[in-house]
Amino acid sequence: MTPIIAPDLESVPKIQEIQKEIFYPSEDGEPLAETSVHADAIIATVAVLRNYLAEKFAERSPVVLADQFLYYAQGFPRLRVAPDVMVIFDVPQQPYDNYKIWETGQVPSVIFEMTSASTQAHDQTKKRELYESIGVLEYWLFDPKGEWIPEKLRGYRRQANLPEKEEDSLVYEAIADGLSQVLGLRLEVEGSLINFYRQDNGEKLLIPSELFTALQVQTQRAEIAEQEVQKLRDRLATLGIEP
Repeated sequence: MTPIIAPDLESVPKIQEIQKEIFYPSEDGEPLAETSVHADAIIATVAVLRNYLAEKFAERSPVVLADQFLYYAQGFPRLRVAPDVMVIFDVPQQPYDNYKIWETGQVPSVIFEMTSASTQAHDQTKKRELYESIGVLEYWLFDPKGEWIPEKLRGYRRQANLPEKEEDSLVYEAIADGLSQVLGLRLEVEGSLINFYRQDNGEKLLIPSELFTALQVQTQRAEIAEQEVQKLRDRLATLGIEP
């Protein structure tokens, strides 16, 4: 019988030395959105929320990410999803190539998906079930083309008081009032975009193009006012009155 020779344990590489670092990709080569309409909705939503949250929370401003991988299971790089827009509270304000829940311990509080007929099934079932299971507080589906949501916008809110056995009841309930309790905003649809209104004063949050228009109007009014003041000065001067 051939004798069994025990291996030299000192020659066995340590686990941490042979274990390869797990790679979590930051992109998959897919476009930002299915159509330019969906892309515009994503870009406008991100811009509005970033401006609003930066003003409201200042240094503690939540992070708003668009079309970036969300990894929810450490050690499993295939378990990922790429929400169109996600808002994450209490995390560092820094660039994120992708977002790994276990690195910060914070789950996105609000997620928006710009949905379409081709993504309907996935958005309604797999993504909803995933977001429910990891604890996303609000999930909004926006159908900018109205392909399968007649009202274009549907929201789901995590129940405040869950039953002892979550399987006995749905974790999400439909949002009937159009309010985002997490963001403190009221959401309405206008054309192919979501309009956001502050709950405290009813003010509409402007998208970049509207901000530019408002700035132009404000500048024009200031110029007109300055011209009127100069006319008054000139008139007083002709009357020998020192302005």
